[in-house]
Parts: sequence; C-alpha cells; structure tokens
Amino acid sequence: MDKTVLLIEDEPNIIEAISFILSRDGWRVATHSNGVDAVGAVGARKPDLVILDVMLPGRSGYDILRELRAAEATADLPVLMLTARGQSKDREMAETLGASRFMAKPFSNAEVLEAVRDLVRP
Repeated sequence: MDKTVLLIEDEPNIIEAISFILSRDGWRVATHSNGVDAVGAVGARKPDLVILDVMLPGRSGYDILRELRAAEATADLPVLMLTARGQSKDREMAETLGASRFMAKPFSNAEVLEAVRDLVRP
C-alpha cells in the first residue's frame, strides 16, 4: 500500500492499539506524542493522513489543526480527530477548524479502519 499515517497521541495504550490495527492492514504508522512540536513532525514526515488527539501535552489538537489548515502544504491533509470528550461542542469545534473526521473515545477497531480507509483512497 505504501501509505503513511502519523498518529499524534499521548496515551500509550491507544498508540499501541491504533498502530497494531493499521499496521496489520498494511499502513505504515509513525507516532508522535507531544503537542508542542507536532506540526513540525507532520512537516518532516509528510504523512498521507494524521490521526490527532484533542488533548495533548503542551498544545491542544485544535491549535495544531488550526495551524495545519493555515499552511498551504497541509491545508488539504486528511485529519481524523480523536477525543475523550465527545460532546457536540467538541465535534462542532473540530468541524469548524477543518477536521476531515471526528471520533470519540472509546472507539472500535473497525471504526478506526473504516475512517482511515475512507479518508485516504489508494
């Protein structure tokens, strides 16, 4: 497949679960767990898709998404937002800032795979 997902998440169990699911499906998975330099990691790795947690150490996923959408190189990059807070205001904020898809934790393996496959067509 040769497609790369950059998972920006700070919870080790979620990193492990998503990495396993996607790797098994043929995706290359890179991980990053710090909000402060997450935008730099996206620029350096040039992934086909970013899975971005809302609550990260140092910087919110919303701030990171805002910066990704403002930059020409990443304005159209598919971004799947993850959050433990699935309230409608969180979903609305993600949509307003340009998230491609929004998913509340906990989620199923099938949901993650379906979302990633929908967002990145081979």
